[in-house]
Amino acid sequence: MNLGKTALYYKSNPKARAKKASYDRQFQKKKKQVKKRVECNAWNRKYGKKGDKIDCSHKNGTIVAEHRKRNRARGGAKRL
Repeated sequence: MNLGKTALYYKSNPKARAKKASYDRQFQKKKKQVKKRVECNAWNRKYGKKGDKIDCSHKNGTIVAEHRKRNRARGGAKRL
């Protein structure tokens, strides 16, 4: 499997990778993000099947099933 541009960048720049990891740790601790993660985990336990390639996604304040590729391509938090 080939690595994407971002993965290659972080693989060859340890300082940048450490900075990103630090930011990600702080972001994942936020109450809003924890709530979203808990909701998606519960949804996946109830409706998900192993290997179905479906993610729980938050759209317009509701939880929907979405193919993982489309969900992850949309991005997430904006980075400054």
